[in-house]
Parts: sequence; C-alpha cells; structure tokens
Amino acid sequence: MTVDAHHHVWDLSVRDQDWIRGPQLRPLRRNFGLADLEPQARAAGVDRTVLVQTVTVAEETPEFLALAAGHDLVAGVVGWTDLTRPDIADELARLRALPGGTFLKGIRHQVQSEPDPQWLLRQDVRRGLAAVAAAGLAYDLVVLPPQLPACAEAAARLPQLTFVLDHLGKPPIAAGEHEPWATALRALAAHPNTVAKLSGLVTEADPATWTTADLRPYTDTALEAFGPGRLMFGSDWPVCTVAAPYGRVVEAARALTAELSDQERASVFAGTATRVYRL
Repeated sequence: MTVDAHHHVWDLSVRDQDWIRGPQLRPLRRNFGLADLEPQARAAGVDRTVLVQTVTVAEETPEFLALAAGHDLVAGVVGWTDLTRPDIADELARLRALPGGTFLKGIRHQVQSEPDPQWLLRQDVRRGLAAVAAAGLAYDLVVLPPQLPACAEAAARLPQLTFVLDHLGKPPIAAGEHEPWATALRALAAHPNTVAKLSGLVTEADPATWTTADLRPYTDTALEAFGPGRLMFGSDWPVCTVAAPYGRVVEAARALTAELSDQERASVFAGTATRVYRL
C-alpha cells in the first residue's frame, strides 16, 4: 500500500484559483481532475490519496467530499472552514453529515498568507483548533519558515490536536539555506502531536535543475527530527508538475528514503498517513 497524502484538483470553470500567478505557475492555469491523476498514480504504484483544499471558499470542501465518495482513489479529504466562526463545532458536524462527510479527515487554512506571524495563536483561532481536535480531525499547517515558531507554540498549547506540517514548512532549498529553518523544524518536531509531509519540495528547489541531492539535506533533517513514524509522503500534484511529472516526484521520494528499513519506508509511504488521517 502506498498513500499519496497530499494532492489537489481544481476546475477553473467552477472557480478561479487566484494564487496561480506569474510565469512559473502559468502551466497550472488549466483544469486538473482525478481522471488526470489516477493513471499517473496507478503507474507510480500509488493506491490511495488525500485530497487537500486549495482556496478559502466554503463550497470547495463539500465538493471534495462528494468527489471522495464517488472515487476509490481518494481515501480522505483535508478541507477548509473558517476556524474563527463562533459555531465552528456545529459547522464541522454539518460537514461530516454531508454526502461523503466520513471522508473529512482534516482542516487547513492558508496561514502562509496571513500577515500576522502569530495568527495561529490568536484566541479565536485557538478556539477553532480545539474544535477541530474535538471532532477527531487533524490540522494541516501550510506555513513559511518564519511562522514555524508559532506552529510549535500552538502545538504546545493544544496537545490534543495533531498538527500536520505540509511541505516541511517550505524550506529555502533553491537558495541552499538551512538555517533558521532547521532549528525551527526541530523545535516543532519536539512536540509529539506533530507530523510532517515530505511534499512540495521540488517546487521549493530550482524547478528547472533540481536533483535529489538538492533535497536530501532537508529530508534528512526531517527524518532526524520527526523520525519515519511521523513523516508521510505527498506529491503536491499538480503543483509539482511545474518542476517534475508525478512519477518523478514519487521516484525522488523513494530514493530519498532508500536507506530506511522496510518498516520505516512503510510508515512514510502509508502508515503515518493512515494513522494520522484515520484512513
């Protein structure tokens, strides 16, 4: 069993993806659906996936839940809802009662776009995060390196919630810089209620010239900090396609974990995602 714990889909005729800006991301300005992903996933030996939200629009999550219910490739959905709404617990219950609602496994918000580096620590946000934990869901963190300290503090304040760090916190791979990202990552990993995704790294490197050697210092740091039992593989498809086709991303992840034991690789490629997201 191999689980791709992080990918997206979108249909630009339904809504715009306003984050797709600039010449580097121009190839992403088209529709990407499960019918596009499935043959590539199957060819790469991927059995199940986790579909992750892309925009802060309430309508997207019910659409994704219905997609999951109708397609055996998708085992779980990380959706979006406004964490600060006063009826957040009721809203999470409503989402789980929708068609496909049992596929809701986590919540995510584009914290990377919040101007306040302490956004996760706001009282109204912490209240929402507590409701996510009470609902038995995980919380995905999509953040930039300067926001990692707030992630660590949030994990300390909410030990009942599992925090899932997307894309290893977007380390500055293209610049070849390791600090202060590595220190902040280790501080986050010191909290047992945190896990991380080996995802989104090829687009943090130079999309045109990256090699697995460019990624290795960062994945090795994550392996040392979290251990294989708290890491999971994600492709970040179709965003990854600006740097590499799906199959190459999977191959790179397997190469970067080749020195692990069979049991450790099983955790990275299926076990951690299955446990954390209750797939």
